[in-house]
Amino acid sequence: MIQPDVIVIGAGVIGLSAAIAAQARGLSVTVLDREGPAAGASAGNAGAFAFTDILPLASPGIMRKAPNWLLDPLGPLSIPPAYAPKIAPWMYRFWRACSPARVASSIDAQTALMDLSKAELEPFLQQTGTLHMLRRDGNLQVYEGQPELEASLPGWEARERHGIEFRHLDSAGMAEVQPGLAPRFTHGTFTPGWYSIADPKLYTIALADHFRGKGGRIEQADVTALRPDEAGVEVMMKGEKRRCTRVVLAAGAFSHRIARTIGERIPLETERGYNTTLPHNALDLRTQVTFGGHGFVVTRLSTGIRVGGAVELGGLDLPPNYKRAQAMLTKAQAFLPGLKSEGGVQWMGFRPSLPDSLPAIGRARDQARVIYAFGHGHLGLTQSAGTARLVADLLTDQRPAIDISPFSPQRF
Repeated sequence: MIQPDVIVIGAGVIGLSAAIAAQARGLSVTVLDREGPAAGASAGNAGAFAFTDILPLASPGIMRKAPNWLLDPLGPLSIPPAYAPKIAPWMYRFWRACSPARVASSIDAQTALMDLSKAELEPFLQQTGTLHMLRRDGNLQVYEGQPELEASLPGWEARERHGIEFRHLDSAGMAEVQPGLAPRFTHGTFTPGWYSIADPKLYTIALADHFRGKGGRIEQADVTALRPDEAGVEVMMKGEKRRCTRVVLAAGAFSHRIARTIGERIPLETERGYNTTLPHNALDLRTQVTFGGHGFVVTRLSTGIRVGGAVELGGLDLPPNYKRAQAMLTKAQAFLPGLKSEGGVQWMGFRPSLPDSLPAIGRARDQARVIYAFGHGHLGLTQSAGTARLVADLLTDQRPAIDISPFSPQRF
């Protein structure tokens, strides 16, 4: 078998986008994935290109809400008791990342990556024949009363400083954007620059098809370790190994396990996300609606209406708790009284998250042939085109399009 220039580990939206960008630079690329394209979080996310979502999860606001949320095992943020001791070091780093100075730095870095990702998106969709899947329906965040709106204003002021367009609405204005909201929601904020994709799984599969069509290879393989040397990298798999010149590690929530085999301990944790996808006729949904106080969204996809979100910090090995998906669906019925809840399909997936809400993008420590691209949390789809550009720059020894030092895998 011919040795490729690059092996990308991970066939989610980040890995495939990076593989396509590398391929476009003239590199031969093979993608390895333990299950195949779109098998993980890339299949079941909310489908949003959330370019306005520049505020980190790690923030003073979340620390004020967290104690009450953590008391509710089905609430927006939970930690299963069996996992609490294991995640304690990560939570300490998360707490440290909530200082005002670090939050301000994270917002600046996140904004730069968002701006790059937005600029790269439509050319990337055009290149891959997927531009027809892009939607520009906006996003409506809703609030239960004036105090909740006022509590959100510092975040909107931060967005305004970075040039993000939005408008605050009263109940009549919200009804024009999205009819049928329960009267408990008295205020809202609409962001017209919020894009989405017709269906994230179908989009990721389309990227895989494009990549193969340009001569790329995708193989199902469980990568267990990396062995870099002066001439290249050996990629160890169960029962076999493969050589290449460079590796891109984009294996989502499993990435830290592979990074550990070359001596790096990166504090990656898993936000387990849940959702229920209902049939098309479940609701006349005209924009994505975010119920921020309850930690979930309702999204219109080409394949149905998806109700999902929340954060369960529970690692990779505990069994799913689908009561969380049902709890969000029950709330959605109360918040959107016209929602039909029959015929839904439940899902749980792993979102790879670092304590400061920024991804790891850059070279491995002392291993220039290994490039990391993981840890995007809720924003993998959103930041996929920008991350792909940065990875391609690193693979071809070009100066990255933006300063990547805030995303250094060694920052912890």
